[in-house]
Amino acid sequence: QVQLVESGGGSVQAGGSLRLSCAASGYTYTSACMGWFRQAPGKEREGVAAIDADGSTTYADSVKGRFTISQDNAKNTLYLQMNSLKPEDTAMYYCAAGKGGYCYLSSADFRYWGQGTQVTVSS
Repeated sequence: QVQLVESGGGSVQAGGSLRLSCAASGYTYTSACMGWFRQAPGKEREGVAAIDADGSTTYADSVKGRFTISQDNAKNTLYLQMNSLKPEDTAMYYCAAGKGGYCYLSSADFRYWGQGTQVTVSS
């Protein structure tokens, strides 16, 4: 059974940093793309960052230059380093495992989802 567990969320002031982690069990990162999504109250879920099986990365325009997605295959853990956080980054952040080795920032490309971790950025 595949399980994705996010951690690392919290409250931070604008300009601060957080690092999210996603630990996977029953799943091997090396064979599939992985991604981070977020959903703010009253808004649709949006793709934030994705990393393909070959290590290629994709970012939403709103986070380019501020967020970095990475993975530790030995630990089967996905990370999202978030710097220069803004109030508009406030959302529930979800880790997701893809259906194949390559994916875009679309929910349709992902099969498994974590329960989410809350990120709140105050001005």
